[in-house]
Amino acid sequence: MNIPINNQARSADWRQLVQRIIKAEMSKRGTKYQDLSDRLLTIGVDQSADNLRNKVNKGIMGADLLLQIMYVLNMRRIERDDILDIFTDMGRTLEQQ
Repeated sequence: MNIPINNQARSADWRQLVQRIIKAEMSKRGTKYQDLSDRLLTIGVDQSADNLRNKVNKGIMGADLLLQIMYVLNMRRIERDDILDIFTDMGRTLEQQ
């Protein structure tokens, strides 16, 4: 399947957004990947620290895992303005329609 370059770049931007959000939340809480793995296990989600590190660093995970991580990190919400700020920090803009 051929995806136009601009769509590939756009997907990479969103993956980087996921990576930054999770890493920032882990940093705020002083949480390491093993800690995250242990927390996930308490809700029945078995993910090794190495597997989580790979998924977070690539910014690629299912919505279910993202929500599970948000839950165990006690994240309150992801604000729309925060998303826009991160994209701005990355030197990107989101087109409003």
